[in-house]
Amino acid sequence: MMKVLKSFFLIINYKTLIITSLSVISTYVCYHLGLIAKFPDMLVGVAIVFPVVFSIGSAYNRREVALQRFSDFKGHAIALYYASRDWTSDKDNDLPVQVRSLVASMLTLMRAMFTSQHRKDWEENERKIFQYFSQLSEVTVTFRRHGIPSGEFSRLSQYVSKMIIAFDNLRIIHAYRTPITLRAYSKVFIYIFPIIYGPYFASTFKDFSSSLEYVMPVLYSFILVSLDNIQDHLEHPFDEMGEDDIRIDENEVIRHMD
Repeated sequence: MMKVLKSFFLIINYKTLIITSLSVISTYVCYHLGLIAKFPDMLVGVAIVFPVVFSIGSAYNRREVALQRFSDFKGHAIALYYASRDWTSDKDNDLPVQVRSLVASMLTLMRAMFTSQHRKDWEENERKIFQYFSQLSEVTVTFRRHGIPSGEFSRLSQYVSKMIIAFDNLRIIHAYRTPITLRAYSKVFIYIFPIIYGPYFASTFKDFSSSLEYVMPVLYSFILVSLDNIQDHLEHPFDEMGEDDIRIDENEVIRHMD
């Protein structure tokens, strides 16, 4: 039950209350001033719902791609650790410890990087990440001294390069969002629609029983603002604030390196 309530309050927030209140006030004023109009219902779907649903779909697809790229990163990191542990003929080395330490440091830094909204921190963390990649590449070179066949060294290099590609994909997904202009357009209409449609809601008063006149403005406000909140949560898949966010857990990956 608590989980359901937590999810509910993620999409019903202060913006919902503000827009709902303004919508009710607008409807009340229009009714008492006699400002009544029959606006087309179709306008809501064409001008608002369709763009918002499109943005939600785009944000969801970005999240799914991010999950795949994060899995690529983890998979190749674990494979590189297994190679350091099992492929060497000389077992008297600390290669597994070095690889595990570097991967843990990268994951910790990635979590800090993707949850930060400050550009200065972002650039500094990105620089450190690539320093870790450089160290990881240097570690793979030392595999040869511990009995790794030369034919397998190219595979180790591919593991590192695929980790870099996966990270860069995650970085791009975080930096480049769904179309900003489309989201701005949607937000403007979502926030002003329940208010400017006051004359339309006022015209429906005769269709409702007493004390139910404000059902329409409240319902429209809740639906539209909730859709906008859903889109906002999906738009930032790494901020760890929503139920559907991607959580980078370095401890989970390290548990597989035993």
